[in-house]
Amino acid sequence: MHRANSALSMASPKKIASLLINGSNRGKILSALASRPYNSAASEPFLNGTTSNYVEEMYNNWLRDPSSVHTSWDAYFRSNTYSAPPNLAPAMRNMVPLSSVSGFSGVSTGAPDEKIIDDHLAVQAIIRSYQIRGHSIAHLDPLDINIPEVPENSTTKAIHASFNFGEHDMERQFKLPSTTFIGGNETHLSLREILNRLENVYCNKIGVEFMFINSLEQCNWIRKRFETPSVMNMTSEEKRLILARLTRATGFEAFLAKKFSSEKRFGLEGCEMMIPALKQLIDVSTELGVESVIMGMPHRGRLNTLANVCRKPLHHIFTQFAGLEAADDGSGDVKYHLGTYIERLNRVTNKNIRLAVVANPSHLEAVDPIVQGKTRAEQFYRGDNEGKKVMSILIHGDAAFCGQGVVYETMHLSDLPDYTTHGTIHVVANNQIGFTTDPRFSRSSPYCTDVARVVNAPIFHVNADDPEAVMHVCKVASEWRATFHKDVVIDLVGYRRNGHNEIDEPMFTQPLMYQKIKKLKTTLDLYADRLIAEGTVTVEEVKSVAEKYEKICEEAFELAKKETHIKYKDWLDSPWSGFFEGKDPCKVSPTGLKEETLVHIGNRFSSPPPNAAEFVIHKGLLRVLAARADMVEKRIADWAMAEAMAFGSLLKEGIHVRLSGQDVERGTFSHRHHVLHHQLVDKATYTSLCHLYPDQAPYSVSNSSLSEYAVLGFEHGYSMTNPNALVLWEAQFGDFANTAQCIIDQFISSGQAKWVRQSGLVMLLPHGMEGMGPEHSSCRFERFLQMSSDDPDYFPPESDEFAVRQLHDINWIVANCTTPANYFHILRRQIALPFRKPLIVATPKSLLRHPEARSSFDEMSENTEFQRIIPECGSASSNASNVKKLIFCSGRVYYDLTKARAENKLEADVAIARVEQISPFPFDLAKKEAEKYKNAEIIWAQEEHKNQGSWSYVQPRFLTALNSERDISYVGRSSGASTATGSKAQHTRELKALLAEALQI
Repeated sequence: MHRANSALSMASPKKIASLLINGSNRGKILSALASRPYNSAASEPFLNGTTSNYVEEMYNNWLRDPSSVHTSWDAYFRSNTYSAPPNLAPAMRNMVPLSSVSGFSGVSTGAPDEKIIDDHLAVQAIIRSYQIRGHSIAHLDPLDINIPEVPENSTTKAIHASFNFGEHDMERQFKLPSTTFIGGNETHLSLREILNRLENVYCNKIGVEFMFINSLEQCNWIRKRFETPSVMNMTSEEKRLILARLTRATGFEAFLAKKFSSEKRFGLEGCEMMIPALKQLIDVSTELGVESVIMGMPHRGRLNTLANVCRKPLHHIFTQFAGLEAADDGSGDVKYHLGTYIERLNRVTNKNIRLAVVANPSHLEAVDPIVQGKTRAEQFYRGDNEGKKVMSILIHGDAAFCGQGVVYETMHLSDLPDYTTHGTIHVVANNQIGFTTDPRFSRSSPYCTDVARVVNAPIFHVNADDPEAVMHVCKVASEWRATFHKDVVIDLVGYRRNGHNEIDEPMFTQPLMYQKIKKLKTTLDLYADRLIAEGTVTVEEVKSVAEKYEKICEEAFELAKKETHIKYKDWLDSPWSGFFEGKDPCKVSPTGLKEETLVHIGNRFSSPPPNAAEFVIHKGLLRVLAARADMVEKRIADWAMAEAMAFGSLLKEGIHVRLSGQDVERGTFSHRHHVLHHQLVDKATYTSLCHLYPDQAPYSVSNSSLSEYAVLGFEHGYSMTNPNALVLWEAQFGDFANTAQCIIDQFISSGQAKWVRQSGLVMLLPHGMEGMGPEHSSCRFERFLQMSSDDPDYFPPESDEFAVRQLHDINWIVANCTTPANYFHILRRQIALPFRKPLIVATPKSLLRHPEARSSFDEMSENTEFQRIIPECGSASSNASNVKKLIFCSGRVYYDLTKARAENKLEADVAIARVEQISPFPFDLAKKEAEKYKNAEIIWAQEEHKNQGSWSYVQPRFLTALNSERDISYVGRSSGASTATGSKAQHTRELKALLAEALQI
């Protein structure tokens, strides 16, 4: 015993604290502590003192200067508050009520009774245990399938066993610590009452996960909103409103089931409380100042949300079931993928609100970053820098929320300065099943929501069959977002009454679950019975509300029968008010600039910060700036300069420019350097493009997280919001764009056709076979061309409007520029067009510094424009009839070909034309160039493999342009599975073979 005490007296504070928290032999520990020698040094660790004077000394030192005491004392004092008289040791004030201290007379007479300290520490540990782990035994499952097996009174027994409490202790009064609010205005409660209140708060129909949050302020905020007595009490009017909204949500699904029994609609049965939940979120947020809500969601419950949350006219929804022809262009989409945009009055708050539901494909969670980008853009254009006016709500399925990696990627954007939306409310419509897969086979985590813990988002699990609990959780979530501007998750635990869709049989795979579901009353019936029993409503009132809504649905159904066509534009989620009105759809604004504008931007881009004497720039960058200044002096531009001139001129014209992606501030290849960093001061930066003109538009250049899927989706969402902005995403290497293939396929390439939604997003994809291996060579150009929608066998009528009509009719533009000037023009053309199309640009790597890849200011000045094909301009051009071979090519291989041609002295025999805009294909210019060289053999030369690159796309189109009178043959690498070799020697050998064959006469 003595040896044990001696060992404890020498134990570290951390070890002692651990033993105290675990409840092991507290009496022995405190006795051992009392035997420690007294040391009044202010740096002595917590719990080393033995007298009240010592503790008092620590406390006074801490009050004067927290850094003067040991960190363990500092941590202790910060986590406790003090209300007892100063002559009681501060260390005991929270643990021992004065009335409990035997013989207390205002003067400390030594250490308090060990049992009292032990018991108060135990009570604090009990409270903390409920706060940390209460959710794990909460009654969250309406089906009672996943209810933890907790026998009656087992909690009390466990407490008796763990903390040495007996039944005689249950009525003892204990002082409540500052880390709980269960007492309300009471400072002391009996142990029995403490346990009852904790059980009701943390182990009832709500499970609160929040103790992993590393902010005491935020944890206390949550505690207060769940622990305060009577905090969930509702008025009769509030209960009637819940009933009315639940009736509409349930009635809508029942009406569709009755009228369209064989149609897929992905109804919300089993989780109808999602509709009142969303309306509560919007009501509370609107009351707190939000004016616009942007929502993303999967297909389940979408029609109900459009009808009862957005209040989309019901006859528009019912018309989607009729199979009518469309009155406008586009291929359309199924009804449960469509979006909408509504401005309406919120009747609860009497404030106007804008609601948008973003259209999405069946690819679950793909819409998440789209919504975040659109929200961020709307906040930007409104000047809403704190997210007080615009917010996003993301609705998820349980299997997708934990299964889809884009959820994690999107979550990690939540606190990044250039990507944050200042808090998103996530609602998980938890069916407790995937398509046919049980949670035990679809995730490794206890909850589907555990991914949210990585960003310290509180998670509120709630039983969807308790409407009032759901409403309270939604109220707290809205207030959390308004207070802290951080993400929050609501896990709405319900079930799926039907199969994955209405014609699916779930009994094949979940027989026991669905036997139970068939016997279960609806949430509406359960809540109606509850309100009738407590006298809030009558049976007649419940029936009247249901009949009233069914009548509304019937009237809308009859109105829908009169419709003869559907209109895709009725489902547009991002309208551009006034953009298309009064514009000639075939008129493109000039892209060339006055030379004085080019010089001004070039000079600013070449200059150090105004306070250059104080702002220390890297010596290497001083050389870069000097080289830029020299280019301006010589009236030439390289790739970085041309890009800066395109950006700067648009900023001058009031066009917001946003460039985003991995390492874009510097550029993957260290060519851009838009952000200069002070070499001696952290976070001190200078961006010259932000300081070109006093009244210019804002410029944003943002290094992103190491994500393609979420960040490209984010930028696409950003581009949807306002047509008067140039939004660009650059891949670190073009090869990495394929991790964002879902965004490319489902949104960018097909978004206008499906949802009549235009976007001018620019994708910059570094591309080129330069011996860097299979993952740093190709942006998979062929994939973008395969998805281009122009017809290879159709040569459009030739006219002055040929080029712009092609752009208008295609789904996107794909280009591989070889000159800085052409890159300059194609970027400016994105804004000069009277409509918006996505632009895919294969950008260079070695050409960034290639001495021949330069453009004169003359190629960017007034009356110049983008060249879809750059024809041969050398000696071959002036002697066309004697040219033996005409080579069409695209991209950096042009420079290899011209060098080899010069080395072989074939300038007069071989003409080389560059196809800069691959799609839409420039039929007219290809025809014109071929006709010029009537006697020449025509080939297409490319550096990519035959089954990759542009060949498969351009071959049939060349044949159409040539009217099948002449053929075109292929020169390049043979077909291959990989994009490039990893062997430098093999790369060189392949390139030599390509050049030799291309120039063979």
